[in-house]
Amino acid sequence: MGNNTKNPVTIDGVEYFFEDMTQEQQTLVNHVADLDRKLASARFNTDQLQVGRDAFFSMLKSKLEIADVEA
Repeated sequence: MGNNTKNPVTIDGVEYFFEDMTQEQQTLVNHVADLDRKLASARFNTDQLQVGRDAFFSMLKSKLEIADVEA
């Protein structure tokens, strides 16, 4: 027996079934989903970069304070 369940896609509060969409609509849904994944990945990478930048800046300030004390 095959699996006859349809995949719901909710857009602006309205539920559609992916399998009932035209090929063009399915392609657009796939583009939006892929871009959502890429945006989430970019946010994750930005968070990592910011934490790394903050850590290096903190290390720099610490080294400058040590240099001021030794001077």
